[in-house]
Amino acid sequence: MNVRFPIGHFETNGDVTEAQREAWINDIEELPSLLAGAVKDLTQEQLDTPYRDGGWTVRQVVHHIADSHMNSYMRFKLALTEDNPTIKPYYEDRWAELTSGAPIELSLTLIDALHRKWALLLKSMSGPDYARSFFHPESQKTVRLDYNLGTYSWHGRHHLAHITSLAKRLGW
Repeated sequence: MNVRFPIGHFETNGDVTEAQREAWINDIEELPSLLAGAVKDLTQEQLDTPYRDGGWTVRQVVHHIADSHMNSYMRFKLALTEDNPTIKPYYEDRWAELTSGAPIELSLTLIDALHRKWALLLKSMSGPDYARSFFHPESQKTVRLDYNLGTYSWHGRHHLAHITSLAKRLGW
């Protein structure tokens, strides 16, 4: 198993179908409970264990999900209210350091509320809404919201797998 990419890289096959969007929305809805379940019995020492050599700790991964998904939610709202807005990239590694010692309950609560609100937004969107986009200045790419939805479905599952595969490897 590749510990850095335990579920592989995000890939999509061309046009995104309504069924695919629904599956990805389901992933967004399920992540908070799956994540909470994955960390509920971990000790402080386990939370401070990196998921791989040179990687973030479990605690940092949880905080990163909150930070990253808040940014994605805001990018959806910007793209829905502006014409192809340029989004603000951020240094996710530096952000992970800022809250590396904070209790994970803060981010778990935030992720739960954010994902509930995000799912409501996603379910209210039409096909043309999903075709809206934002410009990412770091990659120099225009990103459609349907593709971004898939990316964040994958992102949540990717980091959840970091935690669950670590727990399995170490027999937690």
